[in-house]
Amino acid sequence: MKKVICLLLVAVLAISAVFAGGSQQSSGSSDQSLEKVKSAGKFVLGLDDSFPPMGYRDENNEIVGFDIDVAREVCARMGVELVCQPISWDAKEMELNSGNIDCIWNGFTVTPERQQVLSFSEPYLKNDQIVVVRQNSGFMSLADLAGKSIGVQAGSSGADALAASDFGKTIGQTIEFDDFLVALMDLQVGGVDGVVIDSIVANAQMEASGGAFAALPNSSLAAEDYAIGFRKNDIALLNEVQAQIDAMKADGTLAAISTEWFGEDLTDI
Repeated sequence: MKKVICLLLVAVLAISAVFAGGSQQSSGSSDQSLEKVKSAGKFVLGLDDSFPPMGYRDENNEIVGFDIDVAREVCARMGVELVCQPISWDAKEMELNSGNIDCIWNGFTVTPERQQVLSFSEPYLKNDQIVVVRQNSGFMSLADLAGKSIGVQAGSSGADALAASDFGKTIGQTIEFDDFLVALMDLQVGGVDGVVIDSIVANAQMEASGGAFAALPNSSLAAEDYAIGFRKNDIALLNEVQAQIDAMKADGTLAAISTEWFGEDLTDI
């Protein structure tokens, strides 16, 4: 009788192990994010299309930029088409979670708040939030802007950095804009006294403006990392994109793209 009971217990344990293994496999295969992209044959990248040099429209109204070139190479290696989808930056997480885009990839800063609701690739570029003013404005320090008006992009990490800083408590008014290019246009005509902006974007715009703008000395409000944002559970897609970027770093492709856009390899992987 004891032998029979033992045999029954062994059988039950074996069956349980089979079902447990099946459940684990099912859980692992429930992430269809990569399969969905490959089946569709396209990878939809959400971006603010006025964020040079990361992603913006050129004189032919084509979307170009450092992030775009990197993403295009990633897609070529994955065997899918890159689709660039302009979105409202203030609604980027909603666009992602609704399924309208597959990722947010456009100088996208990693923050603790965003990490709560999104999954991120490894950081690939360092940045910081600085204050840009008009050339010859007379402003030489953050203290000089006390009581003045400061522009930010709505929903940006720069807006968060300003709100969290001691400097933010001293200014007279914060004005939100849909994108940085509009904010800088307003700065140029005197609508605002300064703009909190990504240093990488600021450097490109200061060069393009022919001396209209200047970075305020010692005005860094926050150091940041750029990474790619995915839906929280889209780990298979994230891992595939990361693997391609790692391979591009190893074979020199990433450095070549960075040098083309920045004159040197600024990537940090």
